[in-house]
Amino acid sequence: MDLGSTYHFPAVRRSSDSYEVPEGVDVRGRYDEEYAKILTKDALQFVAELQREFRNHIKYAMQCRKEAKAKYNSGALPWFDPTTRKIREGNWVCSAPPPAVADRRVEITGPVERKMIINALNSGAKVFMADFEDALSPSWENLIKGQVNLREAVNGTISFHDKTRNKIYKLNDQTAKLFVRPRGWHLPEAHILIDGEPATGCLVDFGLYFHHNFAKFRQTHGDGFGPFFYLPKMEHSMEAKIWKNVFEKAEKMAGIERGSIRATVLIETLPAVFQMNEILYELRDHSIGLNCGRWDYIFSYIKTFQSHPDRLLPDRVQVGMTQHFMRSYSDLLIYTCHRRGVHAMGGMAAQIPIRDDAEANKAALELVKLDKLREVNAGHDGTWAAHPGLIPPILEVFNANMGDAPNQIRSITRPEASTISEDDLLQLPRGVRTMEGLRLNTRVGIQYLAAWLTGSGAVPLYNLMEDAATAEISRTQNWQWLKYQAELDGDGFGIRVNPELFARVVEEEMERIQKEVGNERFKKGMYKEACKIFTNQCTATELDDFLTLDAYNHIVIHHPKGLPRL
Repeated sequence: MDLGSTYHFPAVRRSSDSYEVPEGVDVRGRYDEEYAKILTKDALQFVAELQREFRNHIKYAMQCRKEAKAKYNSGALPWFDPTTRKIREGNWVCSAPPPAVADRRVEITGPVERKMIINALNSGAKVFMADFEDALSPSWENLIKGQVNLREAVNGTISFHDKTRNKIYKLNDQTAKLFVRPRGWHLPEAHILIDGEPATGCLVDFGLYFHHNFAKFRQTHGDGFGPFFYLPKMEHSMEAKIWKNVFEKAEKMAGIERGSIRATVLIETLPAVFQMNEILYELRDHSIGLNCGRWDYIFSYIKTFQSHPDRLLPDRVQVGMTQHFMRSYSDLLIYTCHRRGVHAMGGMAAQIPIRDDAEANKAALELVKLDKLREVNAGHDGTWAAHPGLIPPILEVFNANMGDAPNQIRSITRPEASTISEDDLLQLPRGVRTMEGLRLNTRVGIQYLAAWLTGSGAVPLYNLMEDAATAEISRTQNWQWLKYQAELDGDGFGIRVNPELFARVVEEEMERIQKEVGNERFKKGMYKEACKIFTNQCTATELDDFLTLDAYNHIVIHHPKGLPRL
């Protein structure tokens, strides 16, 4: 969408407390002296140059997504592209992983909040992925404070004074390696206008971080060893090619060697699993692997098959990695990565410690360890965790099964994975749809969105760390069950999911939420607003591509400088 031609943006009055901006750039976020050190004229010029060179490529890629969606909605299925067979069958390899990040056996992820950054870097994990995407609510303050925090983290000066505990947090001598995940191509940044239209969110995240930190990375890690990134939400290799060109332009503008920037791509959309070789090929000078973004992958499966009534998923809790289509996805990713000489990263362990129930906590940790044993035995080079408390048990599993080797790129091959077919990747998962599944989707979706609207993108709910990906599963599954009036099993056997049933479930789950969080917190929170947004999304005639696109309006719409409604 060309937002510049759709919306009228009122002029901003300049004063002594506004940002110094290059021509064609307008910053409408709140002014702060600390933010001004990030939003310098040079940094904004760098972002603007990226935006101007690549915005038409991004718009074309987003249009291609729409065309692919229309095909799937008409009955087509994703497939391996016959025109790129030579790439899939070729013997090429990617550049070798830099020694600084050869060992990635456990990575921790979380938002770019100050205390989180310190704890994650000190956690004992090999890598910390600082997240501007699914784990962050993209308010102006969160985004720019995140850039401030990361700059201090790279410089080694970050600290946090917890006044409630009278405790000061600072970095240890040995810390995890820092990776940054910018937002996806589809998300705008409404607070920064470039030539009259909102900037692309990921170019803002990448551009500001790279501009301020690439020199320190060269000093710390040496030439060709960073900065490091995670790239989300791709659906096609053309999107990887845009990132390749962004990286090469950034390297050229900074005067550093081609291939210095390295990135891992999250394979978290169903169309992308059919493009893994092509994605790695485009990024072969910059790639250090692929990651199984399994929660988003489930969301993408539902979204891709939103018009296929024969492909309704069972309850979310039943769609695990032992399902044939999920295991095939993981095995093919490992085979592809190792064939091309890069890391194959496992999925998220979303559990958080259960502090008030030792037995339940022990049982949960055993499930985590079993899941990680499956991953390391399958050939994964590393995995993700959402909480520092999971790092020691996961490391124990990977250390016991990997030994002294930094990774499994050369030590394990899985030739049988070369025969994984389109049917394997698309097989319908087994399981049942229940009333409790509908209720859990509704309860989690509303609570997550309420937190997101008030600035929290990573939310502990029912002993799991929820982010936008799991909220998307809740939303899209409810929508699809409603659209096709899915018949429930279990306690709801024979009952069909219809608008009347859903309205009753929403009302009852709101009462439960209020009881669980307490009246005072419920009144102060945005639960009613979240309920309205979530309910509207679940009952809409057409499924929105992303919950966060609509919800973003509720973050920016009331800004005093007249931000555009997207």
